[in-house]
Amino acid sequence: MNMIQALNEAMDICMARDPDIVVMGEDVGYFGGVFKATEGLQRKYGKTRVFDTPITECGIMGVAVGMAAYGLRPVPEIQFADYIYPALDQIVSEAARIRYRSAGDFIAPITVRSPFGGGIFGGQTHSQSPEGIFTHVAGLKTVVPSTPYDAKGLLIAAIEDNDPVIFFEPKRIYNGPFDGHYGRPVTPWAKHPDAMVPEGYYRVPLGKARVVRGGEDVTILCYGTMVHVVSAVVEDMKIDAEVVDLRTLVPLDIETVTASVRKTGRCVVVHEATKTSGFGAELSALVQERCFHALEAPVERVTGWDTPYPHSLEWAYFPGPVRIGEALKRVMKD
Repeated sequence: MNMIQALNEAMDICMARDPDIVVMGEDVGYFGGVFKATEGLQRKYGKTRVFDTPITECGIMGVAVGMAAYGLRPVPEIQFADYIYPALDQIVSEAARIRYRSAGDFIAPITVRSPFGGGIFGGQTHSQSPEGIFTHVAGLKTVVPSTPYDAKGLLIAAIEDNDPVIFFEPKRIYNGPFDGHYGRPVTPWAKHPDAMVPEGYYRVPLGKARVVRGGEDVTILCYGTMVHVVSAVVEDMKIDAEVVDLRTLVPLDIETVTASVRKTGRCVVVHEATKTSGFGAELSALVQERCFHALEAPVERVTGWDTPYPHSLEWAYFPGPVRIGEALKRVMKD
């Protein structure tokens, strides 16, 4: 099963279990979504539970907040994460605050799904990684799956959560893992062990990281597409690295992060988003605060550049094998 199919199955299972769940967004109904993640759901559950909206992200989120306040569990899709900004006021000022400002009388069980990240030549308007903006907002949870298995289990957990969840889907790996070598043929999920997705209902708990690969020499913190790029680099360089897939940025599994860094004494953080105020800055600070006496070298960050995502220089911007390899050499040189 690929990631699109896993996400579709997660929504299908949740909708069958709970009649209060509705799916909404641009082209999610009849067309089944631009990436086909909602394909077939309208035919199965009808136009009142799976429906197309106008092209107005602030309107989509405004309706979702109202639905949630009245007891529904909306799952709005923002077609590309680059277009989530018009919905910021509704997400930040309303959804994230409603439990607090109402003293618990109202909740906002909203799961905002959105494809994000680069590697598809989408240019500056279809490649952004805005996760750091949402991790800054109290009251929101932020989730990024890296495999079909996690995509299904995490989405089910997010939909059932009583707080608003921003669920970013790395579109570069919808159909298969990506090792960062853009000139190589695409590998489908069918050949990957994490594409073995159980039938039926299961949850992957929010706030629990996954140690993809155990190691003793350096900890690499990553999420989404970068999990696969990092894993490939480590294998190619024959480094005894511990690769930690965060899965959930907020809540963060700081216990797993701390235990790993204290064991290895070295840490590299990798993400696609721009470097300044990216989530890697928070990770770096947390590692310094909690693991200072265990560190044998400064924390390294490999990220996107502080520029709009370029089209013609896609692979210079993308944190690929060369830049990750250089960071690993620096952090391990002593």
